[in-house]
Amino acid sequence: MRYDLFANPRAVASIPAEAEQGSSPIDYHRTVPGYQPTPLLDAPRIAQALGVARVLVKDESTRLGLPSFKMLGASWATAFAVRREWLGGIEESLSPEQLRQRIPDAGAKRLVAATDGNHGRGVARMAKLMGVACNIFVPAGTAASRIADIEVEGAEVIVVDGSYDDAILRSAEEADDNTIVVSDTSWEGYSAIPREVGHGYSTMFREIDQALAANGATAPSVVAFQAGVGSFAAAGLVHYRSDAATTPPRTVIVEPLRANCLLASARAGAITEAPPPHDSTMAGLNCGLPSQLAWPIIDRTADVFVAIDDDAADVAMRAYAESGIVAGESGAASLGGLLAIVRSGHADARAAAGLLPDATVLLINTEWATDPVNYEAVVGTSPQRVQGESDTRRQAAGVVQL
Repeated sequence: MRYDLFANPRAVASIPAEAEQGSSPIDYHRTVPGYQPTPLLDAPRIAQALGVARVLVKDESTRLGLPSFKMLGASWATAFAVRREWLGGIEESLSPEQLRQRIPDAGAKRLVAATDGNHGRGVARMAKLMGVACNIFVPAGTAASRIADIEVEGAEVIVVDGSYDDAILRSAEEADDNTIVVSDTSWEGYSAIPREVGHGYSTMFREIDQALAANGATAPSVVAFQAGVGSFAAAGLVHYRSDAATTPPRTVIVEPLRANCLLASARAGAITEAPPPHDSTMAGLNCGLPSQLAWPIIDRTADVFVAIDDDAADVAMRAYAESGIVAGESGAASLGGLLAIVRSGHADARAAAGLLPDATVLLINTEWATDPVNYEAVVGTSPQRVQGESDTRRQAAGVVQL
């Protein structure tokens, strides 16, 4: 397993907490069909592999009826955008069904997004719930299974001859009075909607806090986030490194070696592009440029950046499977980064990442196996079989749900 590590000299202990305005994302998400809190799992076998006291895994492999956490951001941001663009800017939080009932001339309306898979599927699901059309732009080389999953939601998928960043540029061209672009990355003149995508992710961190409090468990001392453009990582960093946090944890960002735009930017001290090709199997993380909105947060609050090869993600997928957790390539990346550090035997790298014997590590499995063919090639069995054997595997590995 190859990895590159950079310790961030600009990281600060805390940043000002964001004031919550209007209804909270978790209250809104309770109105979305299929809502229930996702599991927070105590995974002792993974803790043993990392040489730490405890590993907690927030398992987002099923969220609001989809196999990824992305629906949290897509649903909240879409609701915000529809209220702002098509309903006159009303502040009242409305459920997807209420939005469907109020959208004028819904047959002429359309949602658009660019994606490597999960975000686009979330936007497509919201379009279906609200009765509007949807176009999703994907980069060349996107797995056929990911395209098929988006099409199942009723969206038209358009393959762009280029990278994820090219798909972003193409999707931005579609914006007009009847078309809303729902992107999870920001660019010049476009930040309000991706800001709300990040806010939508706060629901999972609220659920983690509630589960820990209900079980009398201590907060994590290390939190690792996998990252593409950085929206998800920034949301987690805001939660765990704001001045409202009691004891800020050590924070680690994990990316693919072949799409390490955040590590490259941290090393350069400014937003820096990771040149293509972005061809890691961690498809949801194959991004060449950081989000302009997320980067200032990440730059100030990420302690360590780690970029890993696909072998590290593969090892993490198998480790999760042994504990009865189905994790796709991107979902396993944060664990892959920590395992790469531990297996390298470099004590200074372990210390930088906070992997001490008494540490409590929080990981988020952000997706199910969205490329089942590659999953079976890596893990040696199908994700359906791992899922079907999850109770047996978890019992054997000592996994419990908090």
